[in-house]
Amino acid sequence: MKYLLPLLIFIGLLFNPVAKANLVDTVSLVTPSVVGIGVYTPTGRQKNQLNGTGFVVGDGTYIVTNNHVINTELDESLLQKLAVFTGKGRAAKVRIATLIATDKEHDLAILKIEGKALPALTLAKNDFIKEGSSIAFTGFPIGAVLGLYPVTHRGIIAAVTPTIIPVDDSRQLSIAMLKRLRDPYLVYQLDATAYPGNSGSAMYDVKNGEVVGVINKVFVQQSKETVISKPSGITYAIPVKYLHQLLKKHNIKS
Repeated sequence: MKYLLPLLIFIGLLFNPVAKANLVDTVSLVTPSVVGIGVYTPTGRQKNQLNGTGFVVGDGTYIVTNNHVINTELDESLLQKLAVFTGKGRAAKVRIATLIATDKEHDLAILKIEGKALPALTLAKNDFIKEGSSIAFTGFPIGAVLGLYPVTHRGIIAAVTPTIIPVDDSRQLSIAMLKRLRDPYLVYQLDATAYPGNSGSAMYDVKNGEVVGVINKVFVQQSKETVISKPSGITYAIPVKYLHQLLKKHNIKS
């Protein structure tokens, strides 16, 4: 009987229409600030190439994403430009972007777009949130084959864990792992599935839409799962703490 009351409370929360409505409202609030990140080739047959996701911060002209998402060499002969894709569906628009700052250690990058400001997200003030906290993230997990349609996933913070894991044999260490062994830092492990196109998505509190982290599908996973013969597909996120540090370093108001 002692377990019956907590179980009933859990079931009540799970099917609570108010809780579901909160997420609906939060997604509506967040989605206008979610953008695609990629390359614009005005002379190419395929003009737009989507590489990942980003989100708007600051005064509405700054975009946050993962560093590995923009780490693509541009072909000057094709007049390629770093681009941010805004809007939804086939009516998505291209905004030329400039790389302002990078933090390779935490796999973060900040871009600045030309033209009119976009709605910006609010960053959480806390360095970390607790395990078990409810989160969601919105991005472009399958690219833009059918147009720019944002997708939302929901989950919880499953663990706060170091970026590297111990190994029994030095031969299991990759170069990336060796570099991070010198200065490991904490990241979020999520009970939710993200895909490569989700890299750079804002991970936010389902209650208020405040950004608590940045989804990282590739960079962290390479460090933590190199020694696993069959990678688990676990999703990770960079805590907002490190984004605050990068913004402050470059005098960008969050």
